[in-house]
Amino acid sequence: MAKAGTGTRAGTREERVAGERPLLVGVGISAVGIGMYVPFSLVFFHHVTGLSFALVGLVLTATGLAGLAFMPLAGSAVDRFGAKRANLVLYALRALGFALYPFADSLPAFAAVALVTAVADRSFPVVQQSLIGEVALGSARDRLQASLRALQNAGMGAGALIVSGVLALWGTSAFTHTAWGNAFAFAVAGLLVARVRPTAGALAGAPAGAPAGSAGRAPAGYRMVLRDRPFLGLTAANFLTALGYAALSVLFPLYIATWLHGPDSLTGAAFTVNTALCAGIGVLVASRVRRSGARRTRAAAFGALLFAAAFTGQIVLGTLRPGQTATLVALLAIVVVYTLGELVHSPSGGALSVSAAPEAVRGRYLATYQLSYSLATALAPSLFTALLAVDGRLPWAFLAVAAVGAAFALIRLERHLPAEAVYAEPPAAPVGRGPATRNAGGDAPAPVSPAAT
Repeated sequence: MAKAGTGTRAGTREERVAGERPLLVGVGISAVGIGMYVPFSLVFFHHVTGLSFALVGLVLTATGLAGLAFMPLAGSAVDRFGAKRANLVLYALRALGFALYPFADSLPAFAAVALVTAVADRSFPVVQQSLIGEVALGSARDRLQASLRALQNAGMGAGALIVSGVLALWGTSAFTHTAWGNAFAFAVAGLLVARVRPTAGALAGAPAGAPAGSAGRAPAGYRMVLRDRPFLGLTAANFLTALGYAALSVLFPLYIATWLHGPDSLTGAAFTVNTALCAGIGVLVASRVRRSGARRTRAAAFGALLFAAAFTGQIVLGTLRPGQTATLVALLAIVVVYTLGELVHSPSGGALSVSAAPEAVRGRYLATYQLSYSLATALAPSLFTALLAVDGRLPWAFLAVAAVGAAFALIRLERHLPAEAVYAEPPAAPVGRGPATRNAGGDAPAPVSPAAT
């Protein structure tokens, strides 16, 4: 049986969940593979398949959009077969896809293989979050969220360094071997995840073990999700924050180049600082937040407010536009604040969504929640460029307002979410009154205990 972490206060030692080490190592290994191709995706697939950049870009865009359409099916598969089985299938598909890429030298073949891998890539966050819900309980979910994010950042950074070195030594012909290396990484990660065991609570919440008659008390499937207003509110709040997550990769480079007129090296420096902090202190920051006993809603709201502070700093920087040295110092300080917001928000927000989802339909709930990230990622390029064309500070003002709105929404939603979602370790309920819970029928939860932490 998996064990949830015990104790969140300073001075206590948290127990590991069963299979935690294989899960973390597997994610780290797969992240190395992802880092070997994501920064060079167009170039990577151009050299692996021999197709033109235009065709590669068109196929990747089309298959990426098609992959989004499969996310709801991934949620249904999790609820039907379990997150662990779905996770293993996705790892197998990713391994198969990269193993076949070097042989996909025609447009139909490349499109077919790209579609398979896109479906697996887009569905993976849904399944991964659901797996955390299966293997961990309470504050252990927050800890796993932080550990997985730190390993993903470290692994992707290592993968980018590895492929850069390989290309420097052997040239673009090494892309083929890199594709096979990715396939091997995903296969090993799948073998490691096979050793992970769900908790007894997750098994009890699976459809096969659901209490008799519970399915008939409320609409099932995605109808149940759409009737759950608190969870939809949580998803909408996350969409506002997710736009901020997209800013680093989309808006930062454009803003530096077109408004600040800074060198491209500033963009590289911003990415380096963000990646190093996420990998180096992500677990520490999340641990401090968790041990403070802060409610997940308030920790996530604080992270959103740090985002807003960073975005406001960009407005000030864009107004003053000092010399190059001062701009570099100010930009790196802003990136530090931005990254701290990411490190505070991500574990708490992720654990909040996992714990707010009823166990029997967790996959469908998290598929809906993950759409907030996917939609933000899809809209960010056009939204940011349109605002930037009016004034370089306008997208930052929009993001700052969105982040403050997300924080406000999270606080307002607190009383409508189940206690086990709001609190990593729910406080003792008053005599004669249990903590709020959300049952598999989607009944509205009772208000949580007003005890402040």
